Amino acid sequence: MKYLMFVCTDPEPDTDPTNEPDIHVWVADNDARGRRLQGSELAPASAATTVRVRRGELLLSDGPFAETQEVIVGFDLLECADLDEAVEVARAHPMARAGRLELRPLAGLRP
Repeated sequence: MKYLMFVCTDPEPDTDPTNEPDIHVWVADNDARGRRLQGSELAPASAATTVRVRRGELLLSDGPFAETQEVIVGFDLLECADLDEAVEVARAHPMARAGRLELRPLAGLRP
């Protein structure tokens, strides 16, 4: 099953530096196991453009759609047997401690 994992900042990160995971190790391990299909860090939220169409008119806004303290800073496309495996993959990601990760199954792509 494919999951999109949004990598987000969090205004209240874990402050315990004990056994902090290394992102390069996480990427290499999950790439080698075939669980990480694709992923990337994103440009800063200040580089975002929000696109809307209302009553046929194109509306463009600089910056992200929502003004929050949490910002999406990256993504990973995962291939996991089920949600439990996806949670274990996310749990080992460094941003599970420094930020937050949102897992969403891709609609319509279930086996």
